[in-house]
Amino acid sequence: MSGAEALPGTDSLADWCRVRQEVDWAGLDAPAVTGPVTPAADGVVAWCAGPATDRDPERARRLLAGYAAVRADAERGVPLTFALLSGWQRRVLGTREAPFRTGDAYAKRGRERYVLTARTRGDFEACLRESGAPEVPLVARAARTYLDVAFFHPFEDGNGRAALLALVFVLAGERVFLGEVGPLRTTRYADDPVGAADLASLVSVLVRRSAGRPAGAGDHRRRPGPDLHAGRP
Repeated sequence: MSGAEALPGTDSLADWCRVRQEVDWAGLDAPAVTGPVTPAADGVVAWCAGPATDRDPERARRLLAGYAAVRADAERGVPLTFALLSGWQRRVLGTREAPFRTGDAYAKRGRERYVLTARTRGDFEACLRESGAPEVPLVARAARTYLDVAFFHPFEDGNGRAALLALVFVLAGERVFLGEVGPLRTTRYADDPVGAADLASLVSVLVRRSAGRPAGAGDHRRRPGPDLHAGRP
């Protein structure tokens, strides 16, 4: 799509649901990852202390509070649900409630439109349940979950931060933590299966770096973007 607004009748969420089925998540060419992976410095904490604080100290403080809840929930071994995601989001936004959106949502300055139907929330919950699917490698599950949150766009605000927290939760469930999260700030498109697979490769690279292993060449193939689909973390 081009221009400042989504074309009439377009539904980027439907595009993502199609792409999600097209990608061979279990067969992606990414090295297997097993925990524990504990970097010298926690990437989310470093992000909050650096770029996020430079942009908005209070917003960074709330993101860090959401991340603390993510770590605690991962330690408890609970499954990823919308209720869990909403609990983190209340901390991130500093609000008493974080309900599922009640209308169509837009991102990328209106170029992507995510239509709301009677099935949207149920479909999203089903996708979240697949974040624990053992037949899919960890980094692919984490990347897919990130994109699920980004393109289902469940909240009125802060979906980019929600996507980041969902990704790190999936990894933390297997005691894998990232030493950096800045490279995740790349623009992804709902109708792009190559980009979806590339995100899984990027997560694999970040995990290898966090474990102190060489990442190899060609690690940053996607162009940097201004946000995490819905707002910077």
